[in-house]
Amino acid sequence: MALKQAKSILRKELKSKLAAMTEEQRTLQSNLIFEKLLSMPEYKKSQRVCLYLHMKEEVQTFTILKHLLETNRECFIPHYKGPIMNMVKLNSLEDYESLPLTKWKIKQPADDDDRSDALETGGLDLILMPGLGFTLNGDRIGRGKGYYDTYLEKCRDKGFNPKTIALAYREQICVEIPVTDTDIKVDIVLHPDSD
Repeated sequence: MALKQAKSILRKELKSKLAAMTEEQRTLQSNLIFEKLLSMPEYKKSQRVCLYLHMKEEVQTFTILKHLLETNRECFIPHYKGPIMNMVKLNSLEDYESLPLTKWKIKQPADDDDRSDALETGGLDLILMPGLGFTLNGDRIGRGKGYYDTYLEKCRDKGFNPKTIALAYREQICVEIPVTDTDIKVDIVLHPDSD
């Protein structure tokens, strides 16, 4: 119970920090993160990459999406249906443009748009992850639904072990995060001041 409460307090703090950021700060930090990502070996060698389509407060991912498609990688995005999140293929920029907006103001395939999950077609090399807060050693706090932890379990169950890189603003770096046994660490937390 204390853990749940600690997580709830931290989520609130992080949400207000993120809400206080200006659009200019978000864009500036997102661009720095994009530049750093391009030079990472984990990114360079990945052919099947999953990335989230950002909400207003999250590190912006559109430039990454464009880069993936321009460099002929296979690009996958989250598709939420109730409690289940799958990672489905995005075929082109036109495909992205045609996606409907969800109530969270992010694009995703419609519920009747039947696309197979990445795990059924060869797995993933890399997952670029969102979250509310991160420690530099890979602890993560999300929005509390457990979508990514559940998906990573599913990857492991099927014998896949994709690298995970969380994208974070400076404002999202925490000294510590209360975690449970079901919280899966991310491999790398990439932020504007990363080496």
